[in-house]
Amino acid sequence: MSRLRTLPQSFNYAFEGIKLAIKNEPNFRIHLTFGIAAVTLAWFVGFSIYEWLLLLFTICFVLILELFNTTLEAIVNLVSPDIKPQAKIAKDVSAAAVLLAAFMSIIVGFVLFLPKIIVILN
Repeated sequence: MSRLRTLPQSFNYAFEGIKLAIKNEPNFRIHLTFGIAAVTLAWFVGFSIYEWLLLLFTICFVLILELFNTTLEAIVNLVSPDIKPQAKIAKDVSAAAVLLAAFMSIIVGFVLFLPKIIVILN
């Protein structure tokens, strides 16, 4: 049975996890930086509510997968400190999930931003 935690404690643990990811995970910082840049650009080009929802969902999806990837790598390193083929598979497949999400976010970005940028340039 798990210890009971207060709601503020639970939020504190979650924020600590985000801080750890920002501090220790270069790929998380890269994804976060591109996400912030996309949000900034979206504000300047005037996204609709549905465009905002799609953009924010896409950014969060990539960041969440990066957090899961970090978690899985930490667990694999803990239970399998020696290099094993199964550990490599787990890490590589988890990284592939993040890569696919990042590629999809680029496609979503083009679909959302390209029409707005074309209008601005014309």
